Amino acid sequence: MARMKAAIFVEKGRIVLDEKPIPEIGPLDALIRVTTTTICGTDVHILKGEYPVERGLTIGHEPVGVIEKLGSAVTGYREGQRVITGAITPSGHSYACLCGCGSQDGPGTRHGFKAMGGWKFGNTIDGAQAEYVRVPDALANLAPVPDGLSDEQVLMCPDIMSTGFSGAESGAVQIGDHVAVFALGPIGLCAVAGAKLKGATRIIGVDTVPERLAIARQLGCSDVVDFKAGDVVEQILALTDGRGVDVAIEALGTQGTFESALKVLRPGGTLSSLGVYSTDLTIPLGAFSAGLGDNKIVTTLCPGGKERMRRLMDVIGSGRVDLKPLVTHRFKLDDIEAAYELFANQRDGVLKVAITP
Repeated sequence: MARMKAAIFVEKGRIVLDEKPIPEIGPLDALIRVTTTTICGTDVHILKGEYPVERGLTIGHEPVGVIEKLGSAVTGYREGQRVITGAITPSGHSYACLCGCGSQDGPGTRHGFKAMGGWKFGNTIDGAQAEYVRVPDALANLAPVPDGLSDEQVLMCPDIMSTGFSGAESGAVQIGDHVAVFALGPIGLCAVAGAKLKGATRIIGVDTVPERLAIARQLGCSDVVDFKAGDVVEQILALTDGRGVDVAIEALGTQGTFESALKVLRPGGTLSSLGVYSTDLTIPLGAFSAGLGDNKIVTTLCPGGKERMRRLMDVIGSGRVDLKPLVTHRFKLDDIEAAYELFANQRDGVLKVAITP
């Protein structure tokens, strides 16, 4: 049986490069030869044992590639065609999909943890940090890459761009809104871009890394707040003349950023939570107005499927957003263990790494 290189979860603290059989495909699947992929913050949660997956699983959920083989029931595509597929691969026919929530398409719980079924790559099936990846339900998930767009231009679409934009969408950002984005990693930076596209006129970015604050301004932040320069809540309330923000987007996944996001909301404002939390959250009584503040707390798992990918690539192709600056480092698949070491420890100003088999 033909084999391929893949980044495999061995145990807590160890993701290693090894060999596995090239995946077999069924009638509804496609086999993609991966040309570019990347490492996500969620992969680091897996590495650290903060999100449970099975040992031996290939990690990664952000593939750009070329169709190597099509299942017998997959029509409308051709072998050799450049495609992406979202980190979320809905079937299109489950109860969750037909209720309009394809990101939750799939099985129930695992190890006492509610498994987000629509997120299959590197979660419940082998993922994209490999030479090949099997795409399930290919008719619902393969999105052709337009001519003229490079791999790196569309590399953020499968997850980071979709997730960040969904923070603004789920938060129902409107024209003229004031928005605060907590943590300007890749997802937070995409949330800034999404809030600008949705019509926010004041976007306040919270971080401390100068390079991230600079990129945030490029993507649409009108103001930046360095959390090391003083109390974040006081700084944001001062910028909004005490009113607070209409929407606060939490993009880190910690108790502290969650509380701060809740505290800066105006009455009736919305906290849009994108972070992956590794411990229980506590909602502070005062910030929650004892439950009487008309506030909303919404969570989002990034939308997937081919139509979502098409729309995101249209945004890139139109020039409305340029996410190329988010790719700060490049590695070969052979060096993915070094890429994990860099990314997990956030060294050398890393935002996103491009991995090429």
